[in-house]
Amino acid sequence: MVVIEEVKTKKQQREFLNFPLKMYKDNPYFVPPLYGDEKKIFRSDYVYYDTCDAVYYNAYIDGKMVGRISGILQKASNEKRNERRVRFTRFDSIDDQAVADALFAAVEKWAFEKGMDTVCGPLGFSDLEREGLLVEGFDELATFEEQYNAEYYGRLIENCGYAKEVDWLESKIYLPDEPDERLEKLGEGLMKRYKLHIGEAKNPRDFIKKYGDDLFALLDVAYEDIYGTVPFTDGMKKLMVDNFLLIVDLDKTAVILDENNKLVCLGVSFPSIAKAVQKSGGRLTPITLIKLLKSIKKPEILDLGLVAVAPEYANKGVGGIVSAYLMRLLRESGVKYAETNLNLETNHAILNQWKRFKSVQHKRRRAYVKKLK
Repeated sequence: MVVIEEVKTKKQQREFLNFPLKMYKDNPYFVPPLYGDEKKIFRSDYVYYDTCDAVYYNAYIDGKMVGRISGILQKASNEKRNERRVRFTRFDSIDDQAVADALFAAVEKWAFEKGMDTVCGPLGFSDLEREGLLVEGFDELATFEEQYNAEYYGRLIENCGYAKEVDWLESKIYLPDEPDERLEKLGEGLMKRYKLHIGEAKNPRDFIKKYGDDLFALLDVAYEDIYGTVPFTDGMKKLMVDNFLLIVDLDKTAVILDENNKLVCLGVSFPSIAKAVQKSGGRLTPITLIKLLKSIKKPEILDLGLVAVAPEYANKGVGGIVSAYLMRLLRESGVKYAETNLNLETNHAILNQWKRFKSVQHKRRRAYVKKLK
């Protein structure tokens, strides 16, 4: 018999956090989040609890933990979209339908008691968190930004009455076989036509001081209609800045300003730290820190993080400047390839950007939805 317990004690919290680490311990594709960051979800002052309610459940059979799930009531998202939704996230389970049924029933009951009429996910507190269920690409290394899951998860979720709402695509981006000088000339031409120039900074802190406010304002506007996004709060901004300062390399960051020094285009990529944190379960041990520093200094793979264009420039081809920047970056940095991370399958503007490169679509993630009766 499956027993569901709401996570309340320290022991239950540790079990919740450690379950996927034990489950995927020997899986070569699983990449854990930073353990210290993940622990913060159980703190009353966690950055998202000013706009969210959350609940956490563990599942047991004969006293042994066999699954977990979390429900999130993202009030800012519901208000923005005039919806009554609860998000599910951090779902992990053994391959047992009874376990999945019990976990989702617990979240759905909680959602109903909160007055909600829909459950969707996997979605975190915001799109800064891991989101989407892997449905293709199970033999590919996960990026640090996204979660890995076993292939049977989709079957378990669908058998609970959930259907696809939207998919994200992920691709590996390589340099084209032949140099594309036209793209770089196009980028230069667009810069001159619209009187744009590259923003500079001495170091990451100087970057945040100069462009931080404009950066978040641009992201809020550019991502306003993107599925699952929510406006940045002060807490979210601090969280993103802290992560930015940890791994950013300004040589791999493009900031485009207009003639009035207003930020109009942004491209940020990060060195992949996936392999560096695998063995430690996301814990920052001395060995892990050494691996992290090596990954940041001489990356083999780049993770494409943020690409944003101001709406007034969106239909002027300015995205070509970002493509030209990425082309140069791949050529000069010596990395094997870049990972796009998640691109909505309906976001044709960004997907068309990758057609200029030699690309391989190697992963697909899915968000599910279910109406409550």
